[in-house]
Amino acid sequence: MPLNQLFIVYLIGTLIVFLPSFGLAKLFVKAGVPAWKAYVPFYNTWVMQELTQRPKHWVFWQLIPVVGWFISPGIFIEFAKVFGRFGLGQHTAAALAAPVYFPYLAYKEDPKFIGPEAVKKHKKKGWREWVDAAIFAVVAATLIRTFIFEAYTIPSSSMEKTLLVRDFLFVSKLSYGPRIPNTPLSVPFVHNYMPVGTAKSYSTAIKLPYMRWFASSPKAGDVVVFNFPAGDTVIHLPNYESKDPYYDVCRRLGQGDMEAGRKIVLADSRTYPLAIHPADKSDNYIKRCVGAAGDILEVKGGQVYLNGTKSIPPPKAQYTYTFKSKVGLNSDLMKEDFDITEYGYDPDGSGNITANIPYDKVELFSKQSFLAGPLVPDNELYNSSYVHDYNGSTTSGDVFPYDTLYYKWTKDNYGPVWIPKKKASVILNDSTYKLYERAIRVYENNDLTKKDGKFYINGKEETSYTFKMDYYWMMGDNRHGSQDSRFWGFVPEDRIVGKAWMIWFSWDGGPRWKRFFNFVK
Repeated sequence: MPLNQLFIVYLIGTLIVFLPSFGLAKLFVKAGVPAWKAYVPFYNTWVMQELTQRPKHWVFWQLIPVVGWFISPGIFIEFAKVFGRFGLGQHTAAALAAPVYFPYLAYKEDPKFIGPEAVKKHKKKGWREWVDAAIFAVVAATLIRTFIFEAYTIPSSSMEKTLLVRDFLFVSKLSYGPRIPNTPLSVPFVHNYMPVGTAKSYSTAIKLPYMRWFASSPKAGDVVVFNFPAGDTVIHLPNYESKDPYYDVCRRLGQGDMEAGRKIVLADSRTYPLAIHPADKSDNYIKRCVGAAGDILEVKGGQVYLNGTKSIPPPKAQYTYTFKSKVGLNSDLMKEDFDITEYGYDPDGSGNITANIPYDKVELFSKQSFLAGPLVPDNELYNSSYVHDYNGSTTSGDVFPYDTLYYKWTKDNYGPVWIPKKKASVILNDSTYKLYERAIRVYENNDLTKKDGKFYINGKEETSYTFKMDYYWMMGDNRHGSQDSRFWGFVPEDRIVGKAWMIWFSWDGGPRWKRFFNFVK
């Protein structure tokens, strides 16, 4: 963690223990302690632990970045007890509003110091025991969820056959280093919206810069959970959100003109109600990292090439093939023998069958006697007549960066594209502007403009740009059924959540026992 980020974390921790001091000073005097000790951050909590006869090692726990923010409220609650305050509301105020509560307690209520022995004699009611236990469990689970691991559910088929719909995963936050929340004020166990209603589950009253402990980088081949980069602005309706991203809707409404489409959306807030999310609160996605920072990535005929070398596809990844069959196909045989669950006849009447076939079954399937011809892989080549037709089967001009002057790419033939790397520079020209504009402006928070053929960053003319973060290229294992980097571009490091670790449960009308406790590869 950089020193400036560490400074911010400790500044917040220091303010947490210092701001209540204006009330603590008078309470210290009542307890027989000089008032000045209340104004020395962390030494004041040491004195509190002495007065309450609680373990002093908790003071040192406060020095753990971010975790310490959860320790200080516990010390405040114990301190309130030695002044005879045992109510749930009083403890809640001491924990969540200490800078206001302790001055109120000291000057308005003017309590007596009853000491730790009286506290020991106080007996909690049964319901309070349950409430306190529940609060401790929520705090502990929140810390584990934030810094160690979190449970996720697979909602779509974009990672089949590696991951299936309704697989339940543990995702390791330690693999790439725990990320400090940008929005620490949020409802526990809820991501970006409340379970009931349309309200957001977090507050932006406190916003922290991107920080990560013990950072390490995802590698090509890792299955990664990340916050959807294009999910900073979404249309807050069930059929939109990240399923039909706001930027795609704008391009579609404007017939390829992003600004024209944006005006349509902004002019009709009832049809297109918008929600804005910070980086850590956009929807969670899970894909495979196929390219890391500094790599040159290319897709040729559906196959990924990294720095000029063909990448070995994940064994359970699948690709779309077309063939003809001499006989009708049996769905049970297709699933059991070839792990094929998605296939059907083309609607054009040609008799062709289209199927998603796992890479590790292609060779076996191609040798079957029921085939009435060769197994033909889908390979969409660029066709100018397909540009902006928004047909789901074609992507000419409909892939990132949505510019057909310089980039005549499709989902099957894409690139080459250089993936930005921290401290590496790119020359600014008309073509690179299209590729890296969003990274420079949105992800790295710069004012980037183009005027009279020149480029200006934060008001200064520039001919190149040096990146502040590493970026990654993510693709689904279901190569023709995945909304991924081919459609919305690079994933910046501050969106990385963790590495998919283990499938702990799986369900499809009943438990899929064979998938229980399988490690994700």
